[in-house]
Amino acid sequence: MRSRTPLVALLAVTALALTSCAASAPPGGGDSAEGVLADGKTFTSVISTDPGSLDPFITVMSVARSIDRFVYGRLVETTEDGSIVSGLAESWEADTTTATFTLRDGITCDDGTPLTATDVAANITHIGDPANGSPLIGLQVQPGTTAVGDDAAGTVTVTSGRPDSFLLENVGSVSIVCGTVIDDPDALAKGEGSTGMFTMTEIVPNSQYTLTRRDDFTWGPGDWDATQKGLPDTVVFRVVPNETTAANLLLSGEVNAALVIGPDSARMESAGLYHTDLQTPGGSFTFNQAEGRPTADQAVRDALMQAVDLEQMRQVIGSGKATVPTGLVTVSPNPCRADTVSGHLPEFDADAAAAALDDAGWSAGSDGVRSKDGETLTLRMIYSSQLGDAGNAAAELAQSAWKDLGVDITVTAVDSPTLSEVLFSTGDWDISAAPLTVNLPSMLVPFYSGPTPPNGTNFASIDNADYTAAVTAASQKPGTEGCDEWSAAEVALFETTSVVPYANIVRSTFAQKSTFTESDGIDPTSIRMFE
Repeated sequence: MRSRTPLVALLAVTALALTSCAASAPPGGGDSAEGVLADGKTFTSVISTDPGSLDPFITVMSVARSIDRFVYGRLVETTEDGSIVSGLAESWEADTTTATFTLRDGITCDDGTPLTATDVAANITHIGDPANGSPLIGLQVQPGTTAVGDDAAGTVTVTSGRPDSFLLENVGSVSIVCGTVIDDPDALAKGEGSTGMFTMTEIVPNSQYTLTRRDDFTWGPGDWDATQKGLPDTVVFRVVPNETTAANLLLSGEVNAALVIGPDSARMESAGLYHTDLQTPGGSFTFNQAEGRPTADQAVRDALMQAVDLEQMRQVIGSGKATVPTGLVTVSPNPCRADTVSGHLPEFDADAAAAALDDAGWSAGSDGVRSKDGETLTLRMIYSSQLGDAGNAAAELAQSAWKDLGVDITVTAVDSPTLSEVLFSTGDWDISAAPLTVNLPSMLVPFYSGPTPPNGTNFASIDNADYTAAVTAASQKPGTEGCDEWSAAEVALFETTSVVPYANIVRSTFAQKSTFTESDGIDPTSIRMFE
């Protein structure tokens, strides 16, 4: 069994950064405002942290999945407007319990061997088997899901282990690996078994990841043309933790793409650089409700949130540009777009927060720190270091408010692998300020209900009967027919102060001598390079 090492990201990723959006389509050929399209170039993209394992069966780390997108193909692709186009599959049929995919002709693995329907089916069945410990179970593939391949017909028939409103989108977006590496986690951790546009050729941990374009790759999304000009021959993911350094490298032309969301984004905009914009969760609190944790008590959770000025937090974490969230799903296709947040979050009232903790038995001592039955109200908050200075400032603001409330609070910025380890392994946290980025409401379910680590991904140990009932009802209905139930599920989380989203931010990826579109990471088939 593989160990569970997913990332909440989310940052995106989504959430889990399982996202889909694009600013504008790149040019298809010839000259453009960007210059003259050029072949044979190297596209260098900055990532802020080392991705750790690239095994697509076990990672939901946004940075790892963004690299996997270059290496592994998917059955279908989702466009910016939510429509489905061909990937490895040329056609498909699906409802809430079954889906059938017909593969394109001529798809091969990086070693030249054909990718068969049996191989694809084995990928899906592997994830759906709880014995294999994939965190994608319940996220993209329901528990007990099986698939059967017909190599002669080139079809893959999927039977979902339980109803899934978005079965086509979920199963269709699974990264498909070659049959030779399905049961080889060491190979998958290194990004081997390519079915996509690139192969992994060199890994230097905490430095860079180098990929080479496959000459035989022709199965890009829809009617994508493998002979068009401007496609890069090589892609390098370069680890640069500091955003200002990344911005300087981009302006100097040393790198071609970098995510810049802090104050340095103004310099990028002033330079007139091409960029994609993606609205994602930027500020959110999730509380650990495991037995024995002070935050298992809703009275404590309510008091903590009453003590924080969320409007001020929003201004800080978004550098004055953040917006008020309307729900937990922020990125396309986001099929259910009702405002589930308004009226369901605690309002700022420091005096009421203090009184609530008094009523809950947490009394302030002579040093101002509260305790109950001899136990000090000591809490640990963790947050992602990927938000840079703005994230640090927001964390310090929350820490100050909670100290004034009488909480012995520590805040710690962690990189993506450490965030995963703390949330999904050690469990040594009380408050997480790392939001989930997803594009479908069903993707939230395994994170907010069901088995807890190490047997599941319900990292906050949430046991909310109203949430479970709502998602169960929603899952029985296809697509947007279940939106009322999906909305009710989110409200159930907000009313129990289990999850508190307070800021959405626009995440801009800027480019130099290149253009691209962005979904869950940069779409490799969309990159165009210029002289």
